[in-house]
Amino acid sequence: MFADLLIRNARILTQDPAHPEAGSLLIHGGKVLAVDPDADLARRAARTIDAAGAAVVPGFNDVHAHSVWFGLGLMEANLGAVRSLEDVYRVVAEAAAPLAADEWVIASGFSPLLLGGQQPDRDRLDAAAGGRPVWIKHSSGHACTLNGAALARVAERADLAAPIDGGVVAADETGRPTGLLEENAMRLVQDLMLPYPLETIERALDLATTHYLSEGITSVTDAGIAGGWIGYSPREFAAYQNARDKGLLSVRMQPMMVLDALHRVPGHASDPESRGLDAGIRSGLGDDWLRLGSVKIFSDGSLLGSTAYVTEEYVGCPHNHGYLQMDAETLRASALQAYRAGWAIAMHAIGDHAVDHAIDIITEAQETYGPAALPNRIEHGGVVRPEQLDRIAAAGIVLVPQPHFITEFGDGMARLLGPKRTSWSYPARSLLERGAVLPGSSDRPVSNGRPLDVMQSFVQRLTPSGAVYGPDERITAAQALAAYTTGSAAATGTADTKGRLAPGYLADLVFLDQDPTAVEPARISATQVLATMVGGEIRFGAENFPARAQAGLAAASMGKDSE
Repeated sequence: MFADLLIRNARILTQDPAHPEAGSLLIHGGKVLAVDPDADLARRAARTIDAAGAAVVPGFNDVHAHSVWFGLGLMEANLGAVRSLEDVYRVVAEAAAPLAADEWVIASGFSPLLLGGQQPDRDRLDAAAGGRPVWIKHSSGHACTLNGAALARVAERADLAAPIDGGVVAADETGRPTGLLEENAMRLVQDLMLPYPLETIERALDLATTHYLSEGITSVTDAGIAGGWIGYSPREFAAYQNARDKGLLSVRMQPMMVLDALHRVPGHASDPESRGLDAGIRSGLGDDWLRLGSVKIFSDGSLLGSTAYVTEEYVGCPHNHGYLQMDAETLRASALQAYRAGWAIAMHAIGDHAVDHAIDIITEAQETYGPAALPNRIEHGGVVRPEQLDRIAAAGIVLVPQPHFITEFGDGMARLLGPKRTSWSYPARSLLERGAVLPGSSDRPVSNGRPLDVMQSFVQRLTPSGAVYGPDERITAAQALAAYTTGSAAATGTADTKGRLAPGYLADLVFLDQDPTAVEPARISATQVLATMVGGEIRFGAENFPARAQAGLAAASMGKDSE
C-alpha cells in the first residue's frame, strides 16, 4: 500500500489524548493515515515534507464568523482604522471621488465605541460625498448610518417616523432623523440595496476564504445567511455552492440559515407544523467541505450599541435594558417550529435576559423533540450569570463567546456593565470547569478574527487600556488551542472528523514558527503561520515546505513500470 504524503521532523501537537505529541504524520486520501508511523510504513509515502522542526497543530476552526460580510468589506471603503469623525469624512470623500453623481458610497467597519460613542453627522456626510448617498455599516453589525441623501431615498419608499418592531430610526430633539438605524431598522436601507448579485457574493467568499488560509483557518461557520439584516440574497447558499464548484471556496464551510429564510412547509396532516425549507432540507445536509449548519435566530442586539437585552439597566443609561428583536412568544414559537423541522438552534443572545430566553427555548426543544443533528448553541453570551452557566452545561448547550471583543472593546463594555456583570461577561474558564464545550470564534468582521490573536485574548483578557477583564475567566494557552480545534469541532458536530491529528481525521493542519502553548502569553499572537494544509494539500505557504518524491519509492515505482 502506498500513501500520499509523509510529514516528518515536526513538533506536532495532535490534540489527541491517546497520542498528544508526535514527530511525523502519514497522510493519504486527504486524511491522516498514521501518527509516528514505523519506518516500513513511512517508506511507502510517495512524497515527503521536511517540517524542519516547525510546530504543527490541527487547522483552526472559527465557529462564528461572517465571511460574505468580511469579503464585501475588503471591497468597500474601510473605516476600521479611523480615530476621529474627521477621519470618517475624509475616507468617505476619497471613496466618493471616482463615483458617478448618483452612485452610493458604501463603507464598512465603523465603531462608534472607539470614538467615545460619537456618530457621524448626516450633513457633514452629505458634504463629504458631494451629495451622493452614503451607507456606513457599523462593525457591530447591529446598526448603520446614512447621510441625508440616503435617508431621502429611503423616505421615498418608507415612513421614517413609523415604529419598527425590534428596531429604531434615531432622531434628534426636533424629530429629524440623525441617520442612525439600529437593528431591524437597517432593513429600510437593505430593502433598497439588496439582494447582491451571486457573482458579487462569490467574489466576497473568494477574498475571505483566501485570507483565512493565511491565518491557519481551515473551517468556518458563517453565522447567518440568506435572510434578515445579515443576509445578502435569498439565494445566498447557491453562491457558496457556486464558489465551491469554481474552486473559490478555500476552506470548509458550515453556513447557518437565518430564521427569516425559513417558512411554513406543508406536509401530511399527521406531521407536526414546522418551519423550514422546501423538500424538508434541514441542518446537516452536505459533506465535509460544505454543510448546512443550524438556524440562526436573533433574540437581542449588541453590547456595543447598548441594545443587548439585560436584566439590570446599563450603567449610566437609566431605564435602558436593551430589547428583544421580536416578542418573547413569537421568538419561542418560531424557534420550536424550526426545531421540529430538523433545524438545530443557534440563538444570538448577548444580554443575560436574552440568555434566559435562549436557555428556556432550547431546553424545551430538546426535552420535547429530542436531540438535533448538530449541537444547539447560544451565540456570544456577553453577560451570563453563574446559574445560567449551570443550566447551559446541564443541557449540553454550546455557548460561543468571543474573547477578542475584550481586547478591542473591553473598556467600553466594562463601563456599560459595571464590575459585577463584567466578571460574568464572555466566560471561558467557567464553561470548562462545568464540563461544557468551549469553542474558538471571532464574529469577524465585528472583531479581528486571526485565531492566534484570539487565543492570546482567551489567555490574557486585557482591554485596550490594559485592564484585566474578568480575571477569573482566563484560561491557559493549551486550553485556548483546544478551543480552536477540538472545542470548535465539538460545537459544529464534527468531533469525529476534525480538531485532532489522529488516524481517520481530516488532514487539515497548520505549520507554525513556534509552539503557541510554550511561549509567554504576550507572545502568542507573535506566532507566525508558515503554511496551511486542507485535505492533505498545502493551500497557503507551499513554498515554505516543498513536497519531494521519496527516492526509494520512486525507484521502486519505475522498476515496476518497466516490468
